[in-house]
Amino acid sequence: MNASKNIPGNGVPSFGRIAGPLAQVRERIHQGLSANGADGELTPFLDHLQACGGKMLRPGLVLLAGECFGPVRPEHIQVAAMVEMIHHATLLHDDVIDEGRQRRGLPTANRLWGNESAVLLGDFVLSQVFRMAAELDPAVARILAQTAVRVCEGELRQTVQRRNWQLSESRYLEIITEKSASFFGGCCRLGAMLSHADAAQTEALARFGLLAGIAFQIADDLLDLTADEARTGKTAQSDLAKDKATLPVIHLLQAVDPPRRAALCVLLEAAPKSRREFLDTLERHGSLRYAREQAAAYVARAIQALDPVPPGEAKEALVQTARFMADRSA
Repeated sequence: MNASKNIPGNGVPSFGRIAGPLAQVRERIHQGLSANGADGELTPFLDHLQACGGKMLRPGLVLLAGECFGPVRPEHIQVAAMVEMIHHATLLHDDVIDEGRQRRGLPTANRLWGNESAVLLGDFVLSQVFRMAAELDPAVARILAQTAVRVCEGELRQTVQRRNWQLSESRYLEIITEKSASFFGGCCRLGAMLSHADAAQTEALARFGLLAGIAFQIADDLLDLTADEARTGKTAQSDLAKDKATLPVIHLLQAVDPPRRAALCVLLEAAPKSRREFLDTLERHGSLRYAREQAAAYVARAIQALDPVPPGEAKEALVQTARFMADRSA
């Protein structure tokens, strides 16, 4: 498995300053997945994980949060690798749940080898994270574990709410805070903790990550509706296919009168969904614009949360990263 196949931080302009540490993170992931002789017949699976490497947003946040208070340390590299491995595992499981056929421009593991192998591959990645966690300070391992639990709870809550077209915006925000934003908040908290930031600064970084993570998920839900698969590199409209109410849909259903709402609910539950017709309806009622505005508002709040953090290049890179997270085309 070639640990240097992907360009560190590719696609995130603000990650240029941490290209070196991100390369170390990729190498640490390679070492973690290959530990205890995990190769041979497993090599195709591990090569697939390496080829599907993404933007490294979560490890990048660990590193930049740490750099706000000092140089990157080996502990940052270790934790950054672990959060990316957890992310890999969740994507493997998500693609099984959502019947995804494409991820980052490549066939998904479930498409290549079936659901059983994809689930087991995700479990394998998580088991290697458990092994690596034994090397961490207990306080750091505790935060990592709590973060992983919140992500899973959020995913379960979203599953329970499938086909609930009465879902409120506030409930939607609670769900994405758990399933996605809490992970970004945990990454920033861990980066600051490992650099021995004080309590107020650590909380500021955690809040920054949480708010930027909410913006990220709103933007991601928008992309699922509007983006071309060839551009995003992943299966489009999986949220609609799985009857998930995301912010643009929630806004639309609240903006129309009851008879129209009932008709739209029928359309939402139709199979297959009429993508063009539904997108036109979302656009006509300002629902796509509303979601974009909400993502931008959360980015502004995230940047404001950084006020207690000392100025510097790492802090500015975090600001640029938050803006990127809410204004993506892929």
